[in-house]
Amino acid sequence: MADRAFDEVAMRRALELASRGRGFVEPNPQVGAVVARPEGGGRIVGEGWHERFGGPHAEVMALAAAGDAARGATLYVTLEPCCHHGKTPPCTDAILAAGIARVVVAAEDPFPAVAGGGIAALGAAGVAVEIGPCRDAAIRLTAPFRTLVTTGRPWVIAKWAMSLDGHLAAAPGADRWISSPESRAIVHDLRSRVDAIVVGIGTALADDPELTARPADPATAGPRRPLRIVLDRLARLPLDSRLVRTARETPVLVAVGPEAPSASTTALAAAGVEVWASTAPDQAARFAALLVELGHRRCTNVLVEGGPTVLASCFEAGLIDEVWTFVAPKALAAHGTAPAPVVPPLEVEETTLPGGDILTKALVRRG
Repeated sequence: MADRAFDEVAMRRALELASRGRGFVEPNPQVGAVVARPEGGGRIVGEGWHERFGGPHAEVMALAAAGDAARGATLYVTLEPCCHHGKTPPCTDAILAAGIARVVVAAEDPFPAVAGGGIAALGAAGVAVEIGPCRDAAIRLTAPFRTLVTTGRPWVIAKWAMSLDGHLAAAPGADRWISSPESRAIVHDLRSRVDAIVVGIGTALADDPELTARPADPATAGPRRPLRIVLDRLARLPLDSRLVRTARETPVLVAVGPEAPSASTTALAAAGVEVWASTAPDQAARFAALLVELGHRRCTNVLVEGGPTVLASCFEAGLIDEVWTFVAPKALAAHGTAPAPVVPPLEVEETTLPGGDILTKALVRRG
């Protein structure tokens, strides 16, 4: 008889392993797997996770680690095993060949080529299949992948730093940073795990940012060089800006509207900037169209670092999925700085104190 308490422990370990693939496996999902022997209350004999896009899946890694001990064992996997040929052979074939007797799956795979097919294939071959332990955690872990598969657009994270009294920008002539060095290091780590970073033209003109990812430990941050995107309806991004000057080294996309002067867009293109045009009537609609384009490019995670105007329009259009806010112990309202955007109801997932700031990570509630 299955040990439900051990099932929970083994699946939580599989989820912990899965998270190690963050930033390395996208647009694939993060997946972890554990092989355990049922006798004696449960004993783990093999572990694995999907380590890199195009590499072996978690199940294959765990089965290889278990070796002959996999025969007659239970496989715990955070996502339904695949049953189709993609960049790798079907995991269901590897599971059957290893002689696994029971498979416990945290959540089904929404990808159309799987979508219940993996579970059905295992069941038809006589493998006992159970679904559900740690289901909510598994769905949360794969939320960006699920959003891309089911909606065609990336998962969108909004990030901003603000003062204790709710303002975004530092006073003119003051230190440009509101947040602490520790908070800024966290942001660079986050940047290294996303596919694109978005700002508005207001931020680009005011700060002349480079928008690169400079994580403290590049070896653990993932291989991504995020696409740098400026929402710039009139193509005002200066040719001598740091973004344009580095566009041939790290890609830059400027999203313009129908009113953008052709001379400006031509000059940007000549400087190595990709110019993407939309005829949508307002910023929110243009950003929604841009997300569809990024979805076509298989971008999985997009980080919005725009100022209050961009953030407000994205929230109003319902295009934000996750929020990271850094609140610094400072007061800026007296300097007439911009207020933080009004946000919809949030579900707080984590609160930490990097360098004296308050970092809150939360999900936007849907429905």
